[in-house]
Amino acid sequence: MDRIALVISTFCFLLGFAYTMHALVARVYRSSPYNLCAIATGFIFQTIWLYQRGEMVGRCPLGSLFDVLVFLSWSVILIYLLTGSTYRLSLLGALTSPLVFLLQGAALLMPLPPVVKVVTPVKPWLELHAAVSVVAYGAFALASLAGVMLLVQERQLKTRRLHSFFYHLPPIRELAAANRRLVYIGFALLSVGLLAGIANGVAHVGLLRVVSVGVWLLYAFLCVALRSAAISPHRASWLAIGAFTILLVTVWAVETVAQA
Repeated sequence: MDRIALVISTFCFLLGFAYTMHALVARVYRSSPYNLCAIATGFIFQTIWLYQRGEMVGRCPLGSLFDVLVFLSWSVILIYLLTGSTYRLSLLGALTSPLVFLLQGAALLMPLPPVVKVVTPVKPWLELHAAVSVVAYGAFALASLAGVMLLVQERQLKTRRLHSFFYHLPPIRELAAANRRLVYIGFALLSVGLLAGIANGVAHVGLLRVVSVGVWLLYAFLCVALRSAAISPHRASWLAIGAFTILLVTVWAVETVAQA
């Protein structure tokens, strides 16, 4: 299996990001279909590659860190396409594109894992657990990006050094709402994935059990804090960024141990 579709999708995300950055630097930024088209095209080629990979391995393609990074990138774009217009975060694509480019770029630097066809019957609960959990990670990634945008906007307001892209950022209130709702969406999906894992028995595996429950508790705490308005949007943004960073580290650690 080659990487042509994956390389094309990665280039699309780079192109969309480059277009947005050029427009911002030139101070002529405005909502444009070009960035959305680049992201959507990249998503299509991502889907093609994942479908082909899934057909070859006979299951959801999440058997290696390479696969996880690609699937996570796909999940980020999926959540963005479903929620971006709802929360009027068109500029979020300026941060979504480089994030996905970096994730897939890191994957492309790795050797392509050998195709190991699954000969045992596929377990539906296990597949649901893996797929839904990674899609939840995509929602958490966007929540952290919304948090980054909120912090950048706050910083510029405090220093009174307003760059051109400041005027294209959604209001802080909308960014805080987007951050909160994306965390809720991700937590709901993560809960479904955890329940599916318990139903399959995968949650009883030592390391995976600790990581799954730990991540779930981390975001459960964040959801409770957001729901009770116990933390400010500023702190909520930092928590969303920190939680996603911890999530990435744990995913890397689990995959490294699994491949050892």
